[in-house]
Amino acid sequence: MRSFETTSAQSAHTTSHNIPEYEHLLRHQAFLGGSWVDADDGTSFGVTNPATGKLIGTVPNLGVAQIERAIAESRVAFFTWRKLLPQDRAKTIHRWGQLIVDNKMSLASLLTVEQGKPLTEAIGEIEYAAGFAFWFAEEAKRLYGEIIPSHLPSRKMLVKREPIGVVAAITPWNFPVAMLVRKAAAALAAGSTVVACPSRETPFSALALAALAEEAGLLKGTFSVLTGEPEVVVPELCTAKHIRAVSFTGSTEIGRLLLSLCASTVKRTCMELGGHAPLIIFEDADIDVSVEAAMAAKFQTSGQDCLAANRIFVHADLYDRFVRKFGAAVEKLKVGNGFEQGVQIGPLMNERAIGKCVEHIQDALAHGARLVAGGKRHHLGGNFMQPTVLADVTPDMKIFREETFGPVAAILRFDNETQVIESANDSEFGLAAYVYTNDSSRSWRLSDELEYGMVGVNTTQITGSPIPFGGIKQSGHGREGARQGIDEFTNLKYVCFFTGEESNQ
Repeated sequence: MRSFETTSAQSAHTTSHNIPEYEHLLRHQAFLGGSWVDADDGTSFGVTNPATGKLIGTVPNLGVAQIERAIAESRVAFFTWRKLLPQDRAKTIHRWGQLIVDNKMSLASLLTVEQGKPLTEAIGEIEYAAGFAFWFAEEAKRLYGEIIPSHLPSRKMLVKREPIGVVAAITPWNFPVAMLVRKAAAALAAGSTVVACPSRETPFSALALAALAEEAGLLKGTFSVLTGEPEVVVPELCTAKHIRAVSFTGSTEIGRLLLSLCASTVKRTCMELGGHAPLIIFEDADIDVSVEAAMAAKFQTSGQDCLAANRIFVHADLYDRFVRKFGAAVEKLKVGNGFEQGVQIGPLMNERAIGKCVEHIQDALAHGARLVAGGKRHHLGGNFMQPTVLADVTPDMKIFREETFGPVAAILRFDNETQVIESANDSEFGLAAYVYTNDSSRSWRLSDELEYGMVGVNTTQITGSPIPFGGIKQSGHGREGARQGIDEFTNLKYVCFFTGEESNQ
């Protein structure tokens, strides 16, 4: 997921003259309770290609009554779905994953059209997503409980895991396929049912997943995809009494709001929020390897990634050489439409994203940062931004405190280990951190002392279905992926049996 490399097979599909077909997966209706529907009042909204500004199509703008109906039908389906044998649920989820793989190029093409990321990255996301379907299909068969040695006479005690109920999955626009499959496959494997709300910017990817889920034979009502204004759909999901859990990926700001809404019904929540990751490069690290790592960690999805290395700390002994090499590498990045051969940086999602990049650059320069590369809107116009490098960044700049979510890299100098640990931890965020050093003792110390839920040591490739993805502090709570990911959608139930024989003691 974190590489600008492409295979020859992928490269064959990345010219503007050979766009994989995706129209057979394009759905212009919402998927509610196993049926494709328009809005009751006939209203809809348009979705545009961020690279061209052209309209892709329209989707329904659902109202409250339809949202309530989706929840009700999901609840009805839950009582049937939960009773299926785990291996039967697993087979259906596995078929869904296989259909995702079989339609990989079409899904990737649709993803590039509505999200903008280069097609090679989109292919990687589809493969990443399918991995979660396959993983949780197997985890469905491993929902083990436990027997407790009794502390009371004539009692047998056990704990079992039961599905939580109807789950709301609220997903972002930067990884609209992978994030939905990661949440939905885990909930479905647990025996829960799912009502999904994709981002307004990228609903077609979610609707395509619904079409494949229908083809895979998912029980009617177990998986719904609702489209509409987030101000309408999301509060309904967060406050509905029959929604038992909310899983959200997005900004910390929105996460706080959703937590307050969920509090009214004391819902289970799983929050994967903002990142703002530090990348720390020590004096003993290989400089060329470090530059390559920083490129991968910063510019995937055009920097619109919660795992992006937003603060790059470089030891004073390497600092000047690193800045020169990194700046030169960034200037060579190819910007353009994600279907063009060799493009590494696609458009940002919208004008707000461009505006935040410009704001952070101007603020940093006003406070003494040095512009090494880029710094402006790209000459392609629209949602395209020049990949940018800012050196001599300091903690008083906005880019040190706030997540940019764009192709703007901030480089800071440090002198010693104690200083950089303190500076890296000086953030409300705590999702991921990266360390490059050849000192094994230092590697262990940093992995202990960095206040982040995930730490990559001498690597920026850390994600995948077997790992518990998630952060601490204001980067959220709960874990997705791994065996822990299914726990978010189960309840523990303790049962105590009286055996009918009282002890004489």
